[in-house]
Amino acid sequence: MAEQFPALLAYSPYHNVTAREYPATMVMTADHDVRVVPLHSYKFGAMMQEKLQGEEPIITRIELNAGHGAGKPTSMKIDEFADIYTFWFESFGLTIPAKIN
Repeated sequence: MAEQFPALLAYSPYHNVTAREYPATMVMTADHDVRVVPLHSYKFGAMMQEKLQGEEPIITRIELNAGHGAGKPTSMKIDEFADIYTFWFESFGLTIPAKIN
């Protein structure tokens, strides 16, 4: 097992955050996720914020009363995608056209 540690460390997102500029990033998690421990996302987002050398935002979106995604009600899916698209639009400086033909 010890010989596998270098391989695991090499692709660990948390352990490979360095002090540099990062693009706008939204780390997403859910407070009742049993597949990916939410604390890992919190720590990863916080580490990126600590090491950030640029001006782009690093934010964490936490879905409340939700798990890994399966069985999520439509209203939660709509809220999630609204947040994702808003983040993209803000990050890339996009605007919604006044009139769509």
